[in-house]
Amino acid sequence: MKPNHRWSVVAMLWLVCFLNYADRQVIFVDFPLLRREFALNNTRLGVLSASFMVMYALTGPIAGWVTDRASRRRLIVGALVLWSLITALTSLANNYWQLLAGIALAGLGEAFYFPAAMSLLSDYHAAATRSRAMALHQSGVYVGSIAGGWLAGLLGQQLGWRFGFRIFGAAGVVLGAFLVMVLREPARGLADARVVLDHKAQDLRTSLRELAHNPIARRLVWVFVGANFVAMVFIVWLPTYLFTRFHMTLSLAGLNGTAYLQLASIVGVVAGGVLADASARRRILQSEPSGSGRMRVQGLGLLCGAPFLFLSGWAMSLTVVLAAMVGFGLCKGVYEASLWASLYDVVPVERRGASVGLMNSLGWLGAATAQLVVGIASERFSLGLCLSATATIYVAIGVVMLKGSRAKALPSTLGNA
Repeated sequence: MKPNHRWSVVAMLWLVCFLNYADRQVIFVDFPLLRREFALNNTRLGVLSASFMVMYALTGPIAGWVTDRASRRRLIVGALVLWSLITALTSLANNYWQLLAGIALAGLGEAFYFPAAMSLLSDYHAAATRSRAMALHQSGVYVGSIAGGWLAGLLGQQLGWRFGFRIFGAAGVVLGAFLVMVLREPARGLADARVVLDHKAQDLRTSLRELAHNPIARRLVWVFVGANFVAMVFIVWLPTYLFTRFHMTLSLAGLNGTAYLQLASIVGVVAGGVLADASARRRILQSEPSGSGRMRVQGLGLLCGAPFLFLSGWAMSLTVVLAAMVGFGLCKGVYEASLWASLYDVVPVERRGASVGLMNSLGWLGAATAQLVVGIASERFSLGLCLSATATIYVAIGVVMLKGSRAKALPSTLGNA
């Protein structure tokens, strides 16, 4: 396999990931406009964003199971075109229920992307480069969130919320047509030459039961639930917090509510990928599972992020709030650099799709819960207090991750390839 081709696949999937998150941010940044047009309160806005996440979560296990059996290339392109068309059509909504249906259906389309994309990348990159490849792909999440937040705010302020939905929807269809021509499907297990694949077919229930009985995979999943809960609180509500607390314009709230956090996350995810791969290589040389090194880096990232979360909601100065977002973003990126690489260290190659599907599913149920909890709680308490309270979650899951990295029976399914 040519090294340049391996990294060109990362670049292609980065573009899809970019649109995946830009489309989501369009929804969240336009909350003030949707509130005004459809006469919504924070609780109904929370339901709106949660509808996407619940549909995403419910579809996740099925998407992962299909990924282990179908062409990942076709799933990636099909999912991209499907959610892009739904995003564009959502711009035609004339009432709250039509808007709710469109946003929920977009979650169905997007659920198929990450299991297929991570499985595809893992067959182009072995353990020595896997965290870096997936970390670079993950940076598309942050850049897409910034671009979606800024452009949606700008377009919404000048032309109304519907125009942003149409622009990003059309871009996804065009990218899908390009990928049909250039993206290729690798053989499963290609990067893990010493792994013998088990080709015995399993139904969805059996695959999920097998993953549920893997103690380290289970730990990684529950940490992701907590981390995604926290991340989505800020991605969804920070622009609204800046808009109401510091009286920003919609475009500035969209930009500031995403740019500081996500730009810092780009630096954090690249650094985290390098550190995690280096730590994994050291464990391999010491005849230890590579996953223990990745998990240790992730756990430290979570613990270091907690003080910044606490500061974000208490600070009276906009400068301090944005500085806290930079610190949080750096630490968040370090954790997210090895989200899937750590999971792939402890699950069989032929179950990679199902493992990502399950982890994504439960993680986004946590995210949906976050929107409902914050939407309701912010009606009684301040939104700033809700933001600060998330620090306790980061402390708890950071400790869980560090304890998991020291587990004596940490499995390794990659043959330390």
